[in-house]
Amino acid sequence: MSDVLNLVAERRERAGKGAARAARRAGRIPGVIYGAKKDPVMINLDPKALNKELNKAGFFATLFDVEIDGKKERALPRDVQFDPVTDRAIHIDLLRVSAATAVTVNVPVNFINEDQSPGLTKGGVLNVVRYEIELNCRADAIPQELELDLSSLDLGDSAHFSMISLPDGVEPTITDRDFTVATIAAPSAVKSEAAEAAEAAEAEAEGEGEGGEAASGDEGASED
Repeated sequence: MSDVLNLVAERRERAGKGAARAARRAGRIPGVIYGAKKDPVMINLDPKALNKELNKAGFFATLFDVEIDGKKERALPRDVQFDPVTDRAIHIDLLRVSAATAVTVNVPVNFINEDQSPGLTKGGVLNVVRYEIELNCRADAIPQELELDLSSLDLGDSAHFSMISLPDGVEPTITDRDFTVATIAAPSAVKSEAAEAAEAAEAEAEGEGEGGEAASGDEGASED
């Protein structure tokens, strides 16, 4: 299970765009905590504290204990709105959860043992197809990350989801195929050498073919 982090929030008495704009003018990020069949709670957050967590991988799979008026609400980030010009967070939605709440989250993949991969030690390039994998699980069972061991992969190999071990009660949302997570691609230098070798072999084969035709013609002429 991922760590539960703390956030301190101020209760915002009024909802609506006007109240949200007022919060932003006061240097706060407005938000809302909703769900669990309870009334939504309007909040304001300190931008520095929120941005510190927002810039980390797996933010949307991280549980927070949001403290409001001395009481804590456990919640999961579901949406963050950004200013189209400044790219700063301007609103956040948090889903109120309990241990048994079923959630769908994107969990980051951590690629390990790159230094032991035959393909990478030969100069291959790790081509990541999925940096995160969408999972279904309970809120108290969200993995902090998923580990994928690259130690057995050579040039041209693919790493599939089946190579990842999941905790009990955690399942991928894609269940109809063993999808690709990453591949080990040959570096440009290796590709160039292979292409040159193929061209040389082709040219040699063509040369042998032309020589054979010429020899046959000479033999025919001598017989005449």
